[in-house]
Amino acid sequence: MTGHPETARADTAVDRARREIVRVGTSLFARGYVHAGAGNISARIGDSHLITPTDAALGFLEPDRLALVDAQGEQLSGDRASKTLTLHRRIYAADPAARFVVHTHSTHLVALTLAGVWSRGDVLPPITPYYVMKVGHVPLIPYHRPGDPRVADLVTARIAEGAAIGTPIRAVLLDRLGPVVWGPDAATALAVLEELEETARLWLLTDRRPEPLPAHALDELRSAFGAEW
Repeated sequence: MTGHPETARADTAVDRARREIVRVGTSLFARGYVHAGAGNISARIGDSHLITPTDAALGFLEPDRLALVDAQGEQLSGDRASKTLTLHRRIYAADPAARFVVHTHSTHLVALTLAGVWSRGDVLPPITPYYVMKVGHVPLIPYHRPGDPRVADLVTARIAEGAAIGTPIRAVLLDRLGPVVWGPDAATALAVLEELEETARLWLLTDRRPEPLPAHALDELRSAFGAEW
């Protein structure tokens, strides 16, 4: 006797998402983007969400222990969901294109919040073309304790503001805690994270001296590549 085809398809999607989250966590740990039990990863599957457990070591995730949460936020299986579940769910609700969210405590981005960001609306200046094209504007979110639900209000407000003026955001930087990035799939979200961390590293290595790209260069990136800046 076979199961209902809709259920089988849902199970397959969840299984794929489990493998993808484990793969991403392993990659981030191997490359030094995460350490100890810091950071979290989630994926949206239909109306449900799959997220890493609270305080999980992202380099050593086990697929069956990831937390599966329904549309109402009730946990269906796995270990206890990350304390940032509310933030992830609110990002998915605010940006319909988002399917994958990653939060890390990346060294250079946390250091940037300690040393001082470029501005609260743009944590880094547009110093490279790929930062402009792949990352875009990244606002600073004021410090709140890890898991504080008020952070979700601040982040979703920033998402709405960006959408309203035609420059949608793909990431925010939590003061003293690190970046939260999202995208339609894992590869896109990781590309944003990697370019964001690398640009922070470049800016700090050059003592925050480089000037932003001039206006005509930004205009050229908009017209040639559709950069949302």
